[in-house]
Amino acid sequence: MPITEYLERNASLYPNEVALVELNPEENRSKKVWKDYSLIESTEEKASRKQLTWREFDEKANRFANVLIRLGYGRGSKVAILLMNCLEWLPIYFGVLKTGAMVVPMNFRYSSEEIQYCLKLSESDVLLFGPEFIGRVEELEETYQSNVRMIYVGEGNCPTFADDYYEMVKGANDRFSTVDMCDEDYAAIYFSSGTTGFPKAILHKHKALVHSCKTEQAHHGQTHDDVFLCIPPLYHTGAKMHWFGSLITGSRAVLLKGTKPDQILSAAADEKCTIVWLLVPWAQDILAAFDRGELKPEDYDLSRWRLMHIGAQPVPQSLIKRWLTYFPNHQYDTNYGLSESIGPGCVHLGVENVNKVGAIGKAGYGWQTKICDDNGCEVKPGEVGELCVKGPGVMVCYYNDPKATSEVLKDGWLFTGDMAKTDEDGFIYLVDRKKDVIITGGENLYPVQIEDFLSSNPKILDVAVIGLHDSRLGEIAAAIIELKPGEYCTEQDINTFCLRLPRYKRPRKIIFAHVPRNPTGKIEKPLLRRKYGSESLIDDENKA
Repeated sequence: MPITEYLERNASLYPNEVALVELNPEENRSKKVWKDYSLIESTEEKASRKQLTWREFDEKANRFANVLIRLGYGRGSKVAILLMNCLEWLPIYFGVLKTGAMVVPMNFRYSSEEIQYCLKLSESDVLLFGPEFIGRVEELEETYQSNVRMIYVGEGNCPTFADDYYEMVKGANDRFSTVDMCDEDYAAIYFSSGTTGFPKAILHKHKALVHSCKTEQAHHGQTHDDVFLCIPPLYHTGAKMHWFGSLITGSRAVLLKGTKPDQILSAAADEKCTIVWLLVPWAQDILAAFDRGELKPEDYDLSRWRLMHIGAQPVPQSLIKRWLTYFPNHQYDTNYGLSESIGPGCVHLGVENVNKVGAIGKAGYGWQTKICDDNGCEVKPGEVGELCVKGPGVMVCYYNDPKATSEVLKDGWLFTGDMAKTDEDGFIYLVDRKKDVIITGGENLYPVQIEDFLSSNPKILDVAVIGLHDSRLGEIAAAIIELKPGEYCTEQDINTFCLRLPRYKRPRKIIFAHVPRNPTGKIEKPLLRRKYGSESLIDDENKA
């Protein structure tokens, strides 16, 4: 079945129940009030709040589907979405899918050059963009003379080079004659993180999206009564596929446009959220605010919050242990996945395995895993190799890139590029990205292990370990350390702390600086290598 059938079912079963809520803490609502016998503007302190019922959700998707069909776009077409999280995002996504076309979500951080590259690579016919992207899209139009149809999703001030989305859907029919589709039809093109250059286009079928729904529900036990707080960007498979647990159960989800600790806690309390998915930096910020006494968990009614889970990057054990001291009744889970495996869930810890915090878990619902050496042979438990996954959510291919596809897809197995090992119970532990392994004096160093150790230092907020060139050892480990606000620490303090590590694992260079992360929480190590790599070369020259 195509994934659109879930939306149509929900609109039939729960037409008047709320499907989506958009909360924007940065946009206070204004209203007219009487004061001193005059009608004046008054700004409420509560966040701006909008909502859609399941019927309204489906009707919006139908209107846009009818617009696309009228314009000549349908099966075989590709429609790109460049929007910040908003109430229109998911109805547009499903409107595209209803026509039989492929939807192409795009990273909101892309430059105009990257937007053009991704449009061309995916062979997109249409681009929907929000007001935040007018400048970049205008530059794209002027510089690249794109022949892609532009549709502006914003209220007023529609650029002259684009069609107005709201005007287009205003008179469109809110019913849609379903296009004949099956689960083998192509559904979506997602993009890789682009950590090795420009992103790759990842092609998925409807069956992969549907399996992601089933995986999410199987892992987290969503029911119709759950309320999911969604904070990460919807262009990313992680946020979308976790929301699929709400889709399959017809339950409510809240799109929060804010990541500050008080905003997250207030949203969870006010909306009576039961499930919250956090990225490591947001969880760290919440704990730091508690530690400093700026916020207190007892000031929020979080009685319905049952599950906190984290994914998208390795999770320090120390973080979860601290979290459970503040929230001892929370279930905790972590999910591992890639856009190539339709997001989270191909490996899954499980809420019953909190004693295994630090592991990413075992094969998820409907998935298989193995860990292989460079020759593709499985390694023994405890030995490090490349994690490989197989299941209904593996991508079809890297679109228009057969060479890259053949490098990672072998006999149905996806070679993830992540180095891992298993313990005696079969639980998988990430060691590091294959490309991030540091070889120093002939020894393999895995940065994640060093980062996890340093994260246990109570003064450290965040840390990234990268390899820097060294003329004698080949590479050395450098630790970029971001301290918690108000904390003071010296290089000698860190070196002393690291005496508990084996000598070859100790960082040779300590840099106190901000640790940059992308919108999905992953450390931007290529940026750090570019920034600090030149410094190591200068140091080498000075040594010589």
